[in-house]
Amino acid sequence: MAGLDESGSNPDVGLLYDINGLAKDTPSWFDGVMTFVGEYGLLLALVLLVVWCWWGQRKRGTLDDAASSVAAVVWAPLAAGIAVLVNIPIRGFVERPRPFHDHQGIELLLDGKTDYSFVSDHATLAMAMGAGLFVANRKFGLIGIGLAALEGFCRVFMGVHYPTDVVGGFALGTAVALLLSPLAMALLTPLTKAIGRSGRVGWLVWDRKVGPVAAPLSETKPSPAASADPDERDLAA
Repeated sequence: MAGLDESGSNPDVGLLYDINGLAKDTPSWFDGVMTFVGEYGLLLALVLLVVWCWWGQRKRGTLDDAASSVAAVVWAPLAAGIAVLVNIPIRGFVERPRPFHDHQGIELLLDGKTDYSFVSDHATLAMAMGAGLFVANRKFGLIGIGLAALEGFCRVFMGVHYPTDVVGGFALGTAVALLLSPLAMALLTPLTKAIGRSGRVGWLVWDRKVGPVAAPLSETKPSPAASADPDERDLAA
């Protein structure tokens, strides 16, 4: 199945030329920045975003809340790893060459890519982490999904992937992160609770310094639904 989208009249190829053609009109330093960002920078940014989200989810107040939230954060990089493993047989089955092998005039910004093109590992990794973060916290998840979209654009801009390679990676990463999330949460939450009860490493899951503060008797205690910011409610809680 190596002959996907080899026609220049195909919209996939046309969009490839449109996006990759931008590199012909940009200065070399900008191409270098885009290459670094697309190959390493955005994935590093997503890892840092996961760490940032984990640090905040530790402060959920109670051990149960913190444990379920941290479990959801832990699932994000695990989902990315599983999605890439799932992609290995997909790539071997489709056997789609990189676009610069089949099409003339591609502005290739990164040499050394000899493996198959479909599905994009970078797009799969990025979207799996973004979707996984969305399970833990919607604000962080939306930022992660935005970074994943930028990752996909960079891969096409660099000339190493077709747009459909990126779309396929987005679909695979999202499917793994969301469809396996219930099973992952069922397995990871008891583990994070056990770690949270530990005296030595419990801080990895729960910040004991942050806890529910009793309201004065003269004040009316607001209901949890009224006091919680809707944007901060995560899907794992």
